Amino acid sequence: MEGTSTGRAFLSVIIPNRNGARTIGKCLDALFESRHDNFEVIIVDDSSTDDSVEIIERYPSRLVTLPGHSGASAARNAGAREARGEVLFFIDSDCVVLKDTLDIAVRAYYARPQSVTGGTYSPISHDRKFFSTFQSLFINYSETKHPNPDYVATHAMVISKELFEQSGGFDEDFMPILEDVEFSHRLRRGGVELRMEPTLQVEHIFHYSFWGSLRNAFRKSFYWTMYSMRNRDLFRDSGTASVELKSNVFSWFACVVFLALFLVTGQGALLVALAATCCLNLFVNMNFIRSMARAAGVAFTLGAVLYYTALYPLPVAAGGLLGALRS
Repeated sequence: MEGTSTGRAFLSVIIPNRNGARTIGKCLDALFESRHDNFEVIIVDDSSTDDSVEIIERYPSRLVTLPGHSGASAARNAGAREARGEVLFFIDSDCVVLKDTLDIAVRAYYARPQSVTGGTYSPISHDRKFFSTFQSLFINYSETKHPNPDYVATHAMVISKELFEQSGGFDEDFMPILEDVEFSHRLRRGGVELRMEPTLQVEHIFHYSFWGSLRNAFRKSFYWTMYSMRNRDLFRDSGTASVELKSNVFSWFACVVFLALFLVTGQGALLVALAATCCLNLFVNMNFIRSMARAAGVAFTLGAVLYYTALYPLPVAAGGLLGALRS
């Protein structure tokens, strides 16, 4: 932990782990190579069945073990209870901090100590695969659009320990994902400011294949739709549940309808409507497309736009429909 620290606050980095053997070593390597030198690492193992605990024990971190599989919320709450730091920094076991990530986290805390500050994924994923980088770019763009976001994600969340304790922590009886969204909304209703710091970044290790990307889209949409319908904010521009993504899904379905009607009726006006819908969707998503081009180049962006507009809407819509039926 060589280097100079920024600020006076002692930082507690809290990481839930559940069968994270594939990534936890890279996560810890990066933390202990950080330029920051005033921090501790607390890993809460949620009854892993792989050899991740053996990997964790090789590092100078503090290991907390839960007696049974309890979920990420319980793991994070347990880590916060054990934290000695004035500031808590939540990340995931498949996240890799950059050299200056911890310094930026502490500076973000000092800028507004009574706020909850969020970071995001780096534009390019740690594993550099096409579908992983697409996901990382999508999340980076979606989460950093607004300085005061709708939620702060736990892949990079900075909060004072005092405020976290006052909040009651993460809801341990919530869904298996999106606990950070519920937590953020609860704090905001209580008058706490949510802030986004775009330079606070971690590299995510996705290892996404084509099918893995589609499965993730289905799962996230399923739970997000259930939560949003209960929260009555289904059409809100909320991070990865963005206006751009919703436009993309609605446009895809509209194009399918126009094409089907054209094949039945032969009316050329339907092809004009289809083309206009596609153009409107590209216009709504233009800032996202530009962000991909800046970060990954034109060739990547052409393939990503084709995937995003032609295939990605299907699992998102399927998950959303099932989530609506289940809510």
